Amino acid sequence: MNALQSQYGSHGFVILGFPCNLFNMQEPGANGTEILNGVTHVRPGGGFVPNFQLFEKIEVNGAREHPLFTYLKSNCPPTTTSFNPSVLFYSPIRAGDVAWNWETFLINKSGKVIKRAVPSVDPAAQAQDIELELARA
Repeated sequence: MNALQSQYGSHGFVILGFPCNLFNMQEPGANGTEILNGVTHVRPGGGFVPNFQLFEKIEVNGAREHPLFTYLKSNCPPTTTSFNPSVLFYSPIRAGDVAWNWETFLINKSGKVIKRAVPSVDPAAQAQDIELELARA
């Protein structure tokens, strides 16, 4: 994500990060400072500091999901329809839910969702889609 922000930030591209603790409780930080310390010193660690906007922790699925994610999910197909409820800490579980941490959404300047990618997609693999949207803008 840092590389994408560095490469395309001067062209108006912005990455927004929304920490979430719904997936196997992998984001236990209580506030922005704790979350940033976890990223910097634990995972990925090694002094990593995101060069993109990192927001406070929110819920992306379930009864208390943030309205932004209700909108994002309603405007593109799901990345999976198979979930393992034993590692999910929200309810109800719905088709179309965010599958796991680092699932990404590409949104154009008008707020239209262009693409959604599973967490296993290398962010660098999205460069072509980003370039296409920047050219359209």
